[in-house]
Amino acid sequence: MKNQIEQCPKCGGNEIGKGRQAGDAAVFPLGKIIPLGSAIIHRICTHCGYVIESYVENPSKYKS
Repeated sequence: MKNQIEQCPKCGGNEIGKGRQAGDAAVFPLGKIIPLGSAIIHRICTHCGYVIESYVENPSKYKS
């Protein structure tokens, strides 16, 4: 990904990790007959735990 934040805006830490949230916390598209969801990816400061960015893993599932 381009232009990613490389420093935590909350604490100034510069070690950013990634986590994958799935299961019941997946995001499901509205208006689909069979709503297959997508996991959410979080970029997290490993020093203070601040969630810097979140995005779905498979954005194509939300096209109409």
